[in-house]
Amino acid sequence: MANFIVKAQWESDNGGKLKKNTELYLVDAVSVTDAEAATVAEFGTGVSNFEVKEVKATKIVAAI
Repeated sequence: MANFIVKAQWESDNGGKLKKNTELYLVDAVSVTDAEAATVAEFGTGVSNFEVKEVKATKIVAAI
């Protein structure tokens, strides 16, 4: 397994205005596709316009 940085974006209602939120996640996966699927499964359900914007391999060995 390897570590990937996944950049995800979604919209939230902020007092009647839509606000775009962007966050980075560290995902332990076997491939880029697996990292994207794991992120969508974990965070994408029930979130308005959730979208994975970018996935890239990282040299981070582990999170302690």
